[in-house]
Amino acid sequence: MKTLFVLIVGILIGAGALWVYTTKNGQSTSQSAGDQIEGATKSTRDAVQEEMRALDLKPDQIKEDLDRTGKVIRRKAREAGDAIADATADARITGAIKGKLLANKDLSAVGISVNTTAGVVTLSGSVNSTEDIGKAIILAMDTDCVREVISTLQVKK
Repeated sequence: MKTLFVLIVGILIGAGALWVYTTKNGQSTSQSAGDQIEGATKSTRDAVQEEMRALDLKPDQIKEDLDRTGKVIRRKAREAGDAIADATADARITGAIKGKLLANKDLSAVGISVNTTAGVVTLSGSVNSTEDIGKAIILAMDTDCVREVISTLQVKK
C-alpha cells in the first residue's frame, strides 16, 4: 500500500513537472536559466584556465610532473599560519573541498579522495584527463586555509 502511494505521488510530481516545462512560461524560464548557467560556465572556465596558467598546471606540465615524481605539487605564496594547527580546521578544509567536488560536473567526488593535515591537502584517486588534475588542484587551492596541495591523482587508462 505504501509503495502504491509513493508511486502515485511520483507520477503526479512528474506530470506536474512535464506540464510546467511544456508551457510557454516554463519554457522561457528554462531558457533563461539555461542562458544564466551557460554564462556562468564560460566565466568559470575562463577563470580556471587563468589559474591553471598562473600555477603552471598545463596538461603537459602535469604529465611531466607525474612522469618524473608521480606527484603534482603546487604551493601558495603566502602561508596560512597558526590557524591551521587544529584538526577542526583540517576537517573544514576537507569538507569544503569535497563540497566543491560535488558541485563540479567535470570532477568526481567519489573518484577523488581528499585528506588534509595542517593545511596540506592531498588529492588521490583517478580522473579522466590531466586537465581534470589541474582543475582539482585549483579547486583545492582556492579553499581558505589551504597552504599546499599534493596530487597523486592518476589519469584513467
